[in-house]
Order: sequence, then C-alpha cells, then structure tokens
Amino acid sequence: KLSINAFDYNCHLDLIKLLRQEGELIKLRRARQKMSELFPLTEEIWLDWLKDEIKMASESSEREKVYELFERAVKDYICPEIWLEYAQYSIGGIGQEGGIEKVRSIFERALTAVGLHVTKGTALWEAYREFENAILETAQPAPGSVPSPEQQQMLCSQLEKIHTLFRRQLGIPLLDMEASYAEYEEWSEEPIPETVIKNYKKALQQLEKYKPYEEALLSAETPKLAEYQAYIDFEMKAGDPARIQLIYERALAENCLVPDLWARYNQYLDRQLKVKELVLSAHDRAVRNCPWTVGLWIRYLLAMERHRVDHGIISEMFEKALNAGFIQATDYVEIWQAYLDYLRRRVDFTQDSSKELEELRSAFARAVEYLKQEVEERFSESGDPSCTIMQNWARVEARLCNNMQKARELWDNIMTKGNAKYANMWLEYYNLERAHGDTQHCRKALHRAVQCTSDYPEHVCEVLLTLERIEGTLEDWDAAVQKTENRLARVNEQRAKAAEKEAALAKQEEEKAEQRKQARAEKKASKKAKKTRTGDKRKADDDDESEWGQEEGEQPSKRHKGDGDGDGVLLEDMEVETGLFGRSGPEKPDHPANQKEKASTSRKDIPKVLHDSSKDNVTVFVSNLSYNMADPEVKLKELFESCGEVAEIRPVFSNKGAFRGYCYVEFKEEKSAHQALGLDRKVVEGRPMFVSPCVDKNKNPNFKVFRYSTTLEKHKLFISGLPFSCTKEELEDVCKAHGNVKDIRLVTNRAGKPKGLAYVEYENEAQASQAVLKMDGLTVKEHVIKVAISNPPLRKVPDKTEAGKASPFAVPRQVYGARGKGRTQLSMMPRALQRQSNPVAKAENGMVQNSPATSSEPPEEPKKMSNADFAKMLLKK
Repeated sequence: KLSINAFDYNCHLDLIKLLRQEGELIKLRRARQKMSELFPLTEEIWLDWLKDEIKMASESSEREKVYELFERAVKDYICPEIWLEYAQYSIGGIGQEGGIEKVRSIFERALTAVGLHVTKGTALWEAYREFENAILETAQPAPGSVPSPEQQQMLCSQLEKIHTLFRRQLGIPLLDMEASYAEYEEWSEEPIPETVIKNYKKALQQLEKYKPYEEALLSAETPKLAEYQAYIDFEMKAGDPARIQLIYERALAENCLVPDLWARYNQYLDRQLKVKELVLSAHDRAVRNCPWTVGLWIRYLLAMERHRVDHGIISEMFEKALNAGFIQATDYVEIWQAYLDYLRRRVDFTQDSSKELEELRSAFARAVEYLKQEVEERFSESGDPSCTIMQNWARVEARLCNNMQKARELWDNIMTKGNAKYANMWLEYYNLERAHGDTQHCRKALHRAVQCTSDYPEHVCEVLLTLERIEGTLEDWDAAVQKTENRLARVNEQRAKAAEKEAALAKQEEEKAEQRKQARAEKKASKKAKKTRTGDKRKADDDDESEWGQEEGEQPSKRHKGDGDGDGVLLEDMEVETGLFGRSGPEKPDHPANQKEKASTSRKDIPKVLHDSSKDNVTVFVSNLSYNMADPEVKLKELFESCGEVAEIRPVFSNKGAFRGYCYVEFKEEKSAHQALGLDRKVVEGRPMFVSPCVDKNKNPNFKVFRYSTTLEKHKLFISGLPFSCTKEELEDVCKAHGNVKDIRLVTNRAGKPKGLAYVEYENEAQASQAVLKMDGLTVKEHVIKVAISNPPLRKVPDKTEAGKASPFAVPRQVYGARGKGRTQLSMMPRALQRQSNPVAKAENGMVQNSPATSSEPPEEPKKMSNADFAKMLLKK
C-alpha cells in the first residue's frame, strides 16, 4: 500500500506496529525513518522509537545515534515527557568525558523549552535537583576525614547550584509549588531570603490567574481550540515571549493540523522574536503538518529570504511546495507569484544582463507553462483567468528592463486568452504603454479596445477621446469621434434588441402562464363534468332527465344498497356497472377478501380536510412514505410524539381510498414542529421519510426545501464510487483515522437504496484536507473511491419556456406512471367498462352477480365492447 501511496499515515502506523510485534528491528527502524521524513511524529511514536533504540544501544557509538534521535524528537513538538526522557538517558553517560556538563546542558535546554509548563514543568525541575543532589552526595568527604580546600570549594559550589535551582523554580507559577517551597525550607540550613519569599508569593498570585485556563483545558474535549485560543490571548496581553511561545506549542501539539493556528504562531515569531533557528523550525513544522495550505508555504519562503537562507535551499523548498497537493488551482498561482517575487528581488536591474535576470525570465515562462499544462489538466482551469503572472512579467520587462517589445508580445498573448472583451484589461495595457511606451502604440491599443470591449465600451471611448483631445491632430480627433460614435451606435442597437427580446420573452412567459392557468381550469371543469355525467347515468332508467342534466359543480349522489336491515354497503362505481348492464340481485355476505376494499371504500366517506395555512408554523409536511402503510395515523403518531404533543395527523388518500404516501402532521406548539424536522430522512418501513416545513406554494411559489448546503464546504468531503453494501459504520471506520468525524450522510434514492455516494463532515478544514490527500484513490471492498472537497454544482433551473409548450389537456409533467414515464396517453375507455372486463375477479371481491333464480347456468363472461358498441348501446334509448 505504501508503494502506491506513501502519504498513507495510518498505513505507516500499521506497518510499524506489525514490525514491532514480529521483532523485525532493522525493518522497524527503516519504517520509522521513512515515516519521520514525511510527517512530524507524535509524542507516543517518538517515545516508543526511543525506548526501542535505548534497549539496543550498548556501545558509545550507538549511544551517539540515540542522542541524534533525541535531537530530532524534540524538534517536532515541545513535549515535556520527551525532554525528561532525554535528560534521564543522558545521565547514563555521566562517566564519559564531559558527561556531567552534557547532562546539565540538556537539563537547561529542557527548562528553557518546557520549564514554564504550569502542569508538567515541576517534574523537570525536580529531576534536575535530584541529579545535582546525587553529585553532592558523591562529593561529600569520607566520615571522620577533613575535606581539603578544593573539596570544600566544590561542596560550596554544588550547594549553591541546588540553592539556585530551588530559587529559580519558586519564582515560576507551577502547580504544587507549595510543596516545593516546603521542601526547600526543610533542605536549606539557612533561612530563605526575603527576595525569594517575595518572588514565591508573586508566583503564587500569578498561578491563581493561570488556574482557570488550565482547568478549562483539563475539562474540555479535544481539540480544545477555543480554550487554547483564550489562553493564548491571555498570554499575549501579558507579553512574556517565552510563555507565549510555550502556550502556542502546547496548542499545536494537540492541533497540529489546524493551518490558522500555525499561521498565527509563525506570524508572531516573524514579527516579535525574529530568532532564525526558532522561526525557520516553526515554519518547517507547519508545512510538514499542513502541506495543502499554500499560505504556510508562502510565509516559509518569505522567512527563508528574510533570514538570508541559501538560494539553492529556497528553490528546493519551492519545488516541494509544488508537489504538496494543493486543493485549488488558485493556490498554485499564489505560490508561483511568491517565488517569482523572490526571484525578482534578487535581480540587479542596473545591469543589462545577469544570471539572476535570466533565471527570472525562465521562471516566468515555466510558471505560464505549468499553469497551462499541470494545473489545467488537474482542475480543468489554470486558476489565472486574468493572466496576472503574465501581466507582472510584462510590467517587469517594461519598467525594469526597458523592453517594451517583449511587454507588448506578452499583452498580445493575454488578450488572445479571452480577455479582449474586458475594458479594465485594455486600460491596464494602455497605462503601461502610457508610462513606458509611445503615443502611437497607446492610440493603437485604444482603437482595438473600442472595437473589442463588450462590458464597458463607453469608458474606453472616453479614454480614447481624452487622449486625442490632449495629444492628437484634427485627423486623429475626427477618426476617434467617428469610431466611437459608430461603436456606441452598434452597442446601443444591440442593447435595444436585447431589451426587446427580453420583453418579448417576458410577455411570452406571461401568456404561457395564463394558458397553463386556463388549461388547469378547463381540466378541472372537465373532471367535474365527467362526475356529473356519471351521476346522470345512474338515473338513466328511473327518470326522463337529460343525459347532462346535472349542474356542473354537483357531486354524483351515493346510494346504499342493502337487504332491508339498514346495514347497507356504500357503492360508487359498482352501481354504475349495475345500471349499464341491467344486473340486479341480492348482495352476497361479506367475504374476508373484501376487508381491504371495504376499508378503502369506507375512507371515501371521510370528507376531505382542507389544510389551514394559518397553522403552517405548527405543521410539517411528511412525504415519501410507503403506499402500503397500514393505519398511517397510528404509525406516524408513534413516530412524532417524541417531538411534542400531536394535535392532528391528516393522511392524504386517493379517490379510491388508497394512501398516497404523504400527510400533514400538526402539533400543539411551534417548537415541536421545528423539532420534527430532525426526523427528516429517517427510515420508515424501508424508505427514507421526508419531513419538510409546511409552506403554502401559492404564496411562496419559489420555495424549495433542501436541508443540505449547495456551496463550497471546505470541512466536508464528497465521496463517490462506494460499494452499495458499504454501511455508515464501515465508512466511519475508514474516515475517523484522519480526524474527528462529525457526521456522515449516505446518499440514497427515494426508495432508500444507496447510490454509492456519501458526504463526510469533519470538525475543521484541516482534517478534511488531510483526509482528501490520504483517502482519494483508496480501495474499499474492491471499489476505488474518489474523494474531494464538497462543492456541489449549481442546480439547473428548468426552462419555463419548454414547460409551457405542453398541451393544456395533458397530465402535468410531475405525474409518473408505474415505470417512471409520464402518463401522457389518456385512456378513452370509461372506467366502468374497464372494471367489468374481468367479472370473475370482481365477483370474488364482492361484486354484485346475477341472481340464481333468474338463470340456472353460470353467468357468461360478456365479450369486450369497443367504443362503437358502447355508443350503439347508449343510443338505443
């Protein structure tokens, strides 16, 4: 895996763990070495590595390698445990020449680095004192002997060292410093000086100020960014550089992948401390931790130039930046511009030609080619549409090299890249010509600008006329006036045509909207008329009224057909069939198979409850439910009662009494409705339930409900190519290795089936960027996934002009048939005849059959009737 992707952080950890278990020490050392070259190692990894190397180091040459390893470890992060381990290991070499001084040197460096650590600094001070006490014990003369003057001087010197350590420690606010003070009182044979007591009390007062911040860090959950930032702000106000550096280092040890934190720390070091080794080390660690952040690389290059680092090292660092894997095309433009600025500052332009100048020109040419080839191939854009790098190159050639010919060639190239239509581009070129060229080329540029500019032609025309007014002849003035008048006339004509076209389109839209409105009204009237005709057909055998005698808005009456006991069965379409075919007879007793149809039929008696828009604030609209859901009121009430008291649930049924998969849920309180929106996408009977605010579309026709962001979110990833069998838990196991995962959303269709897509939200941009680098191209269950920062494309708005071309009698486009196609072909066969085409099935479902008394033979299946047969039958009357 590492041969494919060397930046797989977790794979490095797994390999090191396996090699350590197997005892493969040589391979283990090599694996750790490779990982340390790519990443700063955490405190735990360094301590494991150091302990393993310490076990194997027996000879002096091997001890030196361990010292070198410790030096590398303390440079990655400032960790008290590593410094303590380093100091204690160095005590083992005390017997070597200069061993004692080396130990003291390491202890002093450790105190400088972490001796001010409020919670962990005490351990280092105590270890240092124990070391000095051990030396004091060895310097004591034998019992009964008189020490020599040299021995007495050494004893006094050693005692003074221990006194100094106590006094230094007591002047620093550290936890448990009261115990250290008591220990000093017990150890010292002389009274503690007043200055020491005064410094101790002052440190105690300071400690009380630090305690709230330390307690906040102890109680906070990772990453503790807010708590650390408050601590940093407190230290910045106090203004102690050592303490400011320490709190930044503590924060970065726990938040090493936060670019903004590194940027603030490096800015402080650049502007305040300005110590070369410290500054460059911090910049180097920043880009190793967050290589995808172009701003950190730019600050690093500037810091290296500021501290006069060798040119070869700076160029090498720039090449590393190009291979860092930035996430935006514009990042490459920024890093190239920073490097080109550095190269320009190296050039002595008083010389006509120099090695540095040639290097600068070569870098400009390479930058243009790099953006055109490498960046455009990866991002489908160069990241520099305005050609800022080429513009800067032209300025350098014109102003610093006095080479206007090269500058004009560059600007000609810029204009051919789609920039000729912008007035500001032409004016930029004109200003360059004005400052370093001649009037002839200025005039030529403005004439081209008048001809090509499409955004602000008036501005360009005004500049041309101003030029000719000041410097032109009469012929030049006439030519300019004629050219500008002709151009502006064409522009005004084009604008007038565009306005007319826009007005015509607006008028067409209004007409089409009116047509659609009229079509809907006609369709609604047609449906009402059809229901009226159905009601008249029922009465055809009983009265002499006209076939279309009922009023258009009147609903057909429903009759009960019973056996005299008052328990009639509600019939609707069935009675139409009885009237058409002349069938009559007693109804058969209920059959169990009729229960479902009876239930749906009974729902037809329920009057339609119109939604009260005044209650939208306490109502949610629920959709995408299963059509086969039994008792949706009961089922949904159980789901939504957890959000608050439910006032009413109004399921929507079809004319046949079947549940249509959506309903209104009304609550007693508005906050319950808001809480109910949290149940959106909850799986109910195998389908994701959609819960959205209840909005009157007549008052808000453009209202759309989409709960997820459709803009760039740098802390969220979009993953494609996932296997359909991948679960949320499995994906979380893959993603959480690269940061703290806040949320994972697997994209599904309306039926709840996965689409192989997912959105993963991290706590911050840094973690998401790191995950992109490490997860893109990863194999999950034999599927290679693609990972990118979430940046959904803009949703296309449907063309209203196309939608308006539909026939006024066609079914609206949003209505779909069984296979997902629009039901645009209307059946002209009456429903009654369609149902009667299979009388056997109808009989089994409780339909009225021929009476046995009137016919001894089983009922014969009537043959299917055509429209002509049906018309003849009706005209017999």
